[in-house]
Amino acid sequence: MTPPANPGPQRWLFTGDSITEWGRIDKRDPHDLGHNYVQLLAEEHLAGGTVLNTGIGGDRLVDLAERWQRDVIDLAPDVLSVYIGINDTWRRYDEGIVSPIPDFGRRLRELLAPFAAAGTPLVLLSPFVLPYTGEDRSWQEDLNPRVRAIARIAQELDAVYVPLQEPMTALAAQIGDAAVAADGVHPTPAGHRAIADAWWQAWRAAGMDAPESSAH
Repeated sequence: MTPPANPGPQRWLFTGDSITEWGRIDKRDPHDLGHNYVQLLAEEHLAGGTVLNTGIGGDRLVDLAERWQRDVIDLAPDVLSVYIGINDTWRRYDEGIVSPIPDFGRRLRELLAPFAAAGTPLVLLSPFVLPYTGEDRSWQEDLNPRVRAIARIAQELDAVYVPLQEPMTALAAQIGDAAVAADGVHPTPAGHRAIADAWWQAWRAAGMDAPESSAH
């Protein structure tokens, strides 16, 4: 008897802040994907599986940690994708709330390590920022070490890593900063398209599987 083909991961969970949440109406319903990079992936490359979204706008890592049980663990994902960190930087500059990089890295690793130990594929996206004419968005002093911390954790946990600063900057050079992220942080439809493409390219470059029934 021929064994059945491995269908690959079938339950994909995306979580994070407003960039992942974008367009969600019922934030209590993980099946409400919104209008964002998650929706694009669900409609295209991940169409053969179940895609869930628990992104919540304004979240720092500490906020995501508070709802981790309900919005991540209890949903038992086959694949977990996390995009967090820009609000940890933003709150430093607009409200003076500091999220120390060592604490950020330690907490993120603690949240993800059990999934890595269980063999659940992980995807970590690093935040980006583009110039914005309305206010100073020169946040690299805080953002760059945060991005490096995310990259280190991705390497330590053998996660798929999706660095976004470079592709978003490259796209902005072609079509303009505001056409990618009008306020330097929240992507336009073109920006979400670029994130979805970067996510999928990193996933496939890592040699990972797609849902069996996906045509992509």
